[in-house]
Amino acid sequence: MVTRRATGADLDAIMDLERTSFPTDAWSDAMMREELASPHGWYVVVEEAGRLVGYAGLRAVRGARDADIQTITISAAARGRGRGRALLATLLTEAVDRGVHDVFLEVRADNPVAQALYASEGFVEVGRRARYYQPDDVDAIVMQLDLRGWAARRAETAASSAADPTTSSPTGKGWC
Repeated sequence: MVTRRATGADLDAIMDLERTSFPTDAWSDAMMREELASPHGWYVVVEEAGRLVGYAGLRAVRGARDADIQTITISAAARGRGRGRALLATLLTEAVDRGVHDVFLEVRADNPVAQALYASEGFVEVGRRARYYQPDDVDAIVMQLDLRGWAARRAETAASSAADPTTSSPTGKGWC
């Protein structure tokens, strides 16, 4: 498994996964191309055996106190192995590097797996947007993370992991 910064050359593979994952409300090629090229966007991809199996994006203006998780997507065949959590951690680490204090996201109300992932990392529900996802009429749950608290917990966990060699990952949750 290789995680790396996304480039314009990844657009076709990203869009194939985007359309498969979000058949009714996928972003357009033009929207994704703009995100990949934006100085405020930061996108990464996960590859296995040379094949793109996931991508994730962060919108974080340098110097701003808040940022948004734009998307995290893992192919159906690669789910359930910690790749989404690893991508989330990669985005949050970049946000820390950019000096962000709070990270926001919207998640579909009918996606309990994603909601549980975000909650397990410290995101809390701060609102709802009725019928946000169209044409499916699905609400968006708006979630927020205190990034400084997340980074402090992560550092504490890493320190305790270093003291206990039986811990298998920096978070103890299994990265891949």
